[in-house]
Amino acid sequence: MTNQTDAVTDPLRALAAWTVRVGHGIRWYMRGLMGDTAYETYLAHHRRTHTDEQPMTERQFWRDRMDEQDRNPGARCC
Repeated sequence: MTNQTDAVTDPLRALAAWTVRVGHGIRWYMRGLMGDTAYETYLAHHRRTHTDEQPMTERQFWRDRMDEQDRNPGARCC
């Protein structure tokens, strides 16, 4: 026979686990949307396609990215 506390605790644990998963998903989505993962994406691409070259430092990457956006504003709000 199961304990009454277990019957209440299991759904609460499932809800807590679901909430954590949703939170992680929202964080992942927002980081991608805001461009926070751009440097990591660049490094992964660089490792796959330019194995014989040194990648840009993170500072160089962001400077180059900002310069490119200034040259070609595209669909920006500002």
